[in-house]
Amino acid sequence: MSFSGSSERLTRQELAWELAELFDDLSLDHVNEMLAKNVPLETLQFFASYTEDFADVHELGEKPRRSLANLMVLGYLLKVVEDRVLE
Repeated sequence: MSFSGSSERLTRQELAWELAELFDDLSLDHVNEMLAKNVPLETLQFFASYTEDFADVHELGEKPRRSLANLMVLGYLLKVVEDRVLE
């Protein structure tokens, strides 16, 4: 699903898909660079701590435990992109 060639304004859902596809295609170095430029270190530390506590309380397995912080960061980045692009 790619909407980047369209001249129409993206919906929030389309923007989310675009971000997910872009994120999926980035190398680890580019992901780290993007995070450094767009997510404060304190925010990343909070996500790591919060998701670790959440995973412990809810007795999550290893795979969901690893994915949870990434999902929170992706949600944060989506909000950053929405604020910059859609507003």
